[in-house]
Amino acid sequence: MFYKIDYEELKLVKDLKKFYISLTTVLVLIVLTFIIGRLTAIKHLSTLEKEMIVVDLRAEDNKFTKDKLVTLLKELSVKYPYIVMAQSILETGHWKSDVFKQNHNLFGMKQAGARINTAQGTNLNHAYYSNWHESVYDYAFYQCRYLGGVSTEQYYYAALDASYAEGSNYSQRLKEVVQREHLKELF
Repeated sequence: MFYKIDYEELKLVKDLKKFYISLTTVLVLIVLTFIIGRLTAIKHLSTLEKEMIVVDLRAEDNKFTKDKLVTLLKELSVKYPYIVMAQSILETGHWKSDVFKQNHNLFGMKQAGARINTAQGTNLNHAYYSNWHESVYDYAFYQCRYLGGVSTEQYYYAALDASYAEGSNYSQRLKEVVQREHLKELF
């Protein structure tokens, strides 16, 4: 099917270029068929129905999941993302706390005064955000500003104990969460 003649050795050899061109053409046709179908379907919707679809898609994008958090931490190249994930779990009680539910605050962050941040203000004595993504961006800003020079996991834990934790044994509790939840395997 996707072969060409090798005249030097007088035999048929696979022609991957033709295969990839054919595969690409088929995929493009499938995508175009899908897009045209969606556009045709959307054209027949009322204005209100179209607005409801857009709002629903935005709500779905902003809906928090553990997998979405993992993806965003990777995209932002956050240092020691498994520790950051453990902080999120510890600070929110597995994403069940009021500070998380009401403030979209994944890390128990207070509103920053001396650095770039994404907080909208303070609620429940913690920073609040428009959505959970902004909380992650704010943590990334915090990390860049205050923990950017930390070069080992050990120093990262020590820095959190010194500047982030409000209670004792913070780094030990984080290490337990990392181990119990197998967080290193996610990254």
